[in-house]
This record gives sequence, structure tokens and C-alpha cells, in this order.
Amino acid sequence: MDDQIKKSITERLRAAGCVFAEEEARLLISEAQTLDALSTMVSLRISGTPLEHVLGWAEFCGNRIAVSPGVFVPRRRTEFLVQKAVALSEPGVIVVDLCCGTGAVGVAIAKALESIELYAVDIDPTAVTCALRNVTTVGGLVYEGDLYEPLPAKLRGKVNILVANAPYVPTEAIQLLPQDARLYEPKVALDGGNDGLDIQRRVTKEASLWLAPGGHLLVETSERQAPQSVEIFTHFGLIPQLIRYDDLDATIVIGTKPTKLE
Repeated sequence: MDDQIKKSITERLRAAGCVFAEEEARLLISEAQTLDALSTMVSLRISGTPLEHVLGWAEFCGNRIAVSPGVFVPRRRTEFLVQKAVALSEPGVIVVDLCCGTGAVGVAIAKALESIELYAVDIDPTAVTCALRNVTTVGGLVYEGDLYEPLPAKLRGKVNILVANAPYVPTEAIQLLPQDARLYEPKVALDGGNDGLDIQRRVTKEASLWLAPGGHLLVETSERQAPQSVEIFTHFGLIPQLIRYDDLDATIVIGTKPTKLE
């Protein structure tokens, strides 16, 4: 496609408030099969549809992750959680990705380590359908259900790495989110209850039943909520570690299940 088309699309995207208009124009042009398809994609983006939903994929930890309309888009900041999970792992570990959405976190861990046993879970059928497209490519299994409920009983006490990018936005704060999230992502993937930590409490409460001794639970939280997250981990018997990475505006808490000697 010629430069004039790219320039025109860039100008339309910029006028609609797209901060990275030139990069978005390049991506839309590269994905569109025809001019009609391109026109449709540009219109969707201008109307506010998240870029990843328009493209059908998001880049996450260097991987192209399939993203369906109505599914939570993986965030750059969550790459920090993946980095820490990988650092605590070795090939062959058992990894469970709760509230998996697209399955991006589990897939990124699997690709970094090459050989893991991966189980992903989400309560939202749309997310599960999307996760199947991603997780099965690395040999993982996907389950639909509420947190631990659908997991095979054989995993109890055996999980080495438990990651849960659970929703942590307080219910009343959802209306303050950017339009991309507020209008196009499922509330179940955003709403963490009154203080934003309801799902995190439920995850942490049962974590020790599933983790192997010395296993780790990693969750993403906000800088403001972090002290409370640490308290929750301690209350439910995990040894907490709080880590912040300003470059990605990322805050995670790692909880370790004590071994018998501890």
C-alpha cells in the first residue's frame, strides 16, 4: 500500500486520539488482506475498539497471542510477573495459570522454559475459547470454571508455580478506567469487589492446598493495594515478598509455601 494511504490512516487515528497512530496504522495495513478489510479495521479502531481486538492478536513477552473480542487484553506490565515466575522455575515444573484470560501468562512461561506442565483456568467461556487457541500450542490444558474448582485433583500439593493475574480493580473504580477496558473487556476480568482484592483473597486462601512445599503463588496488584496483598498472603500462611518495577508500573506479590523445616 502506498505512503498516501498510510498517511491518511495515521491522520485519522491521531484525530481519534490514538497516541501511537503511526505504529497502529502500520500494524493495521500489515494485517489487512484487502482495502475493504482495512477500511473496516480502521473504522473499528476509530470507534474505540481496542487495537488488539481489531488485529486479533497482542504481542506479549515477544509472543503473538490470539485475542478475541470480549476477552481481556494482556498488559505489558504483566510481563514482569512472567519474568519473576520464570526466574523461580526450572524445566519440568507444574504451572497453573488462574484467571488466565487469553492464556498469555502461562504461554510465555512455557515458551521461556520450553518444558513445563501447564494448566490454565478461566470462569469466562469466551476467554476459555480464546485460551485454547494459545495454550494448546505449547501443550497446555485449559479448563472452564471458578478458580481451582475444575482442576484435576491429582495436582493438589504438586503445583510449583501458581500465577493469578486476578481482577483487582475496585468495583467503583471501573467507571474510571480507559474506554478500551471499560467498554470492550468483560467486567468479570476487571472487577475485584469493594476493595479490589476479593478474588485475590479466594486465590490465596486455597493456594497452600495446591502448592508443593516451597512452591510459589505470584499475583499482580496495584502499588496502593500492595500492603494489603502482603497481609492477605501472610494471613493464609504464605511467606510474602513484594516487588515493584517502576518502568512497567508493575507491582507483584510472591508468596512461598513453607517447607516442613520452616
